Amino acid sequence: MNTETWTTLRRDGVSLILAGPASGLPAVVHWGRDLGPLDAADLAGLDRATSRQTPPGTLDAAWRLPLVPQDSDGWSGRPGLLATSGGVPLYPRWTSTVERTGEARALVTAASEGLTLRTRIEIGAGGLVLLDHELTNTGDAAVDVQWLEAVLPVPKAADRLTAFGGRWTREKTPLTTPMPRGATTRESHRGRSGHDAPWVTLASVGAPRNRDGEVWAVHLGWSADMRHRTDRIGEHLTLIGAGELLRPGEIRLAPGEAYRSPTAYFSWSASGLDGIAERFHTWARARPHHPRTPRPLVLNTWEAVYFDHDPVRLASLARRAAEVGVERFVLDDGWFPARRDDTAGLGDWEVDPAVWPDGLEPLADLVHSLGMQFGLWFEPEMVNLDSDLARAHPDWLLANPASVPSPEGLSFRGQYVLDLARPEAFDHVRSRMSALIKRLGVDFVKWDHNRDLVEPVHDGSPGTHVQTLAAYRLMAALKADHPGLEIESCSSGGARTDLGVLEHADRVWASDSNDPVERQDIQRWTELVLPPELIGAHVGPSPAHSSGRATALSYRIATSLQGSAGFEWDVMSCTEAETEQVKSFAALYKELRGLLHGGTVVHPDAMDPALRVRGVVAPDASEAVFTVATVASLEDALAERLRMPGLDSDRRYTVRV
Repeated sequence: MNTETWTTLRRDGVSLILAGPASGLPAVVHWGRDLGPLDAADLAGLDRATSRQTPPGTLDAAWRLPLVPQDSDGWSGRPGLLATSGGVPLYPRWTSTVERTGEARALVTAASEGLTLRTRIEIGAGGLVLLDHELTNTGDAAVDVQWLEAVLPVPKAADRLTAFGGRWTREKTPLTTPMPRGATTRESHRGRSGHDAPWVTLASVGAPRNRDGEVWAVHLGWSADMRHRTDRIGEHLTLIGAGELLRPGEIRLAPGEAYRSPTAYFSWSASGLDGIAERFHTWARARPHHPRTPRPLVLNTWEAVYFDHDPVRLASLARRAAEVGVERFVLDDGWFPARRDDTAGLGDWEVDPAVWPDGLEPLADLVHSLGMQFGLWFEPEMVNLDSDLARAHPDWLLANPASVPSPEGLSFRGQYVLDLARPEAFDHVRSRMSALIKRLGVDFVKWDHNRDLVEPVHDGSPGTHVQTLAAYRLMAALKADHPGLEIESCSSGGARTDLGVLEHADRVWASDSNDPVERQDIQRWTELVLPPELIGAHVGPSPAHSSGRATALSYRIATSLQGSAGFEWDVMSCTEAETEQVKSFAALYKELRGLLHGGTVVHPDAMDPALRVRGVVAPDASEAVFTVATVASLEDALAERLRMPGLDSDRRYTVRV
């Protein structure tokens, strides 16, 4: 065995093994199945199996790659770090140490002339691997960080790549292709994650299946510009990874300053996509701030009234909501001045006296008296030019001054981004929101974000990074000001649903589509990372407003049961029969939500492409709930038999429809 030092991390069926050379950064020589305790002979064998060729080998570089691969490692793929000083690239020569901080955690500290790199590696609950970096400028000159990305190796046998795209009302659409050769990237440049965000990159042995086969996955916990990457280079193992996409000049470190990369989450499974999801779900549910109370049945007023706010009608809607079993009533967009459409009023977070002459207190008090929580819609990061705020502080816009106002046809919903990285703008929004939350006893904020960040200029430099961190700080500050406050991350639907925003939010709105047919796949791929209790899934009207498709109420209800359930519907318009069905749904949701939001999600593989089968199985396999849906007509008149995975084959179950 050579001079490497070894660090083995193990937890929940996963192990990650680091080899630390005499010089340079450690390399990950294994990530995947738990190899158990390893002695010196085992490590010597692992070393021989993964180290550099011996003469007369033809390669002049190591087969294994360090945590941050560079050109100097003989690496011809994408470097893990690109930093410059004075316009000249830096070529670090690292000297590193590895400190174990637990059975499943390690901190790698590396130094080079003018730079210090700290890399955190942790196997979290469920076997999910967390990896991030912090780069500090220890020199005398400024350092520009172009990128700093997290990568882990996967075997050459991973011959398929699955990436995600999508659009508004059709988020998270997967596409599987052969693993591309060379260094490839999948990027998002929207200033928010976007409806077409990379979401997850999957490497698999053959096309990924739900219940079997090896799969490796990466997700980035960041709510803005990002880059997912794969490197299939002939001399090395394949790499998958992700990092923040930075614009030129966005991160300039003065001496002593540091940049911390977003956390990348890596999941390995030998049991297909469901194994990938189970690791993510187990980790998410183990977080200290994960919601512990039963997820309330929600009614959100948007598709019930849109901008047509009438206090009498909304009070009647609140009473009907309580009658059918709703537990959280959310007043959506339209309650502040000039907000009769989406062209005015954003930023003026005061109640419109013309529409609400008595304020929102009567409605909030009524909702609370009916035993429901009161929620309120905000779009804190945005502003209309037609607003008192923009007229008073035009310099608070996060925008290129040359594009304000935008040319006709490029108005981007008629709204702009408010530069929350400006302390005075941050304090203004925080104080206005906080005053309303306190005065009305707001329990829940629907936090919307309805446009991309286009030419986001902050103090003459790109501002997406500082804006995103400021949004996180604002969420954290409001929750600190108002203990117990919950926040939903909505971004024109599902354009910001990542684990970064969920460090501060309590659920996400998966899509502006309430069409249950479209929702089958939107929710299925959202729950690849997020457990169902974090995914808002509401019953909407028929026909669906987003698609015009008509569906049975039973179909819409079954689809809503797959997440954190509720209504996006004027339930006063329901027929008597529909009202009774809605009441039954509310009772069923309350009966089942302990299982639905605490069990293991399973997706049996079906042959027919029109079938969508999903189940949630109790941890002790004592009970389960399965939904079977079709998104088109079945190919065969005699449908296939469907398996119910996760159940105990030695038990007998009673089936109830």
